[in-house]
Amino acid sequence: QVQLVESGGGLVQPGGSLRLSCAASGSIFSFNAMGWYRQAPGQQREMVATITSGGKTNVADSVRGRFTISRDTAKNTVYLQMNRLKPEDTAVYYCNGYLGGKIYWGQGTQVTVSS
Repeated sequence: QVQLVESGGGLVQPGGSLRLSCAASGSIFSFNAMGWYRQAPGQQREMVATITSGGKTNVADSVRGRFTISRDTAKNTVYLQMNRLKPEDTAVYYCNGYLGGKIYWGQGTQVTVSS
């Protein structure tokens, strides 16, 4: 069974940094693509960043230049490095993976940016 487990969320001041991790139960090469999404209260879930099995990345305009998606294939883990965080980045961040025509989601990790 595919499992994705996020970690690394928390409370950070504006301008600070966090690194989120998404650990997969199997090889991340098995996934066609993996990504990070976020959902703020009262808003729809939105794409933050994605990475394909070939390593191609895509980042939302709202976070480009501040957030970076990467992976460690030896650890079957995908990361989201978030720098220069803003209050509007506050949301629950979810990891997902596309495999065999299905989309799998982690349980989410809360990121709160506040002074």
